Amino acid sequence: MALDRGLIGTETVGETMSVSRSRLRFFAKATGQEDPVYVDLAAAKQAGHRDLPVPPTFFTAIDLEHPDPFRWLQTIGIDLRSILHGEQEFKFHRMAYAGDELTTRSRVTDIYEKRGGALEFLVRTTTVTNQDGEVVAEAVSTTVIRQLNLT
Repeated sequence: MALDRGLIGTETVGETMSVSRSRLRFFAKATGQEDPVYVDLAAAKQAGHRDLPVPPTFFTAIDLEHPDPFRWLQTIGIDLRSILHGEQEFKFHRMAYAGDELTTRSRVTDIYEKRGGALEFLVRTTTVTNQDGEVVAEAVSTTVIRQLNLT
């Protein structure tokens, strides 16, 4: 089933996350961050940060806080067995730190196909704002949907 191009422009409010030092330390360790500014408050302050900074790819984790983070795909008729993570890119606007409250809002920005429709690509732009309403980052993710023959 081909994705409806009318989905382009559809927006969803995502999650809000209070960013704690322990959460940042866990993420830094899990992703192999070796720079001490991500785990050591003294090192972060010595480097000019007000607290532990949010590692660059942490913004992806915010929407994963939802109990069912892929439900939005199911609501538009996508079989989760058919998806692949295609691409992710970030544009950073300002630093985020432990103690911040970050909120996401996503919008479908493109849908296209390749291989005669055997592969469809759903592009979503997620804006991350802090507790002051300032844009911290934008993440553009591409989900690849393979047309499955499940008969």
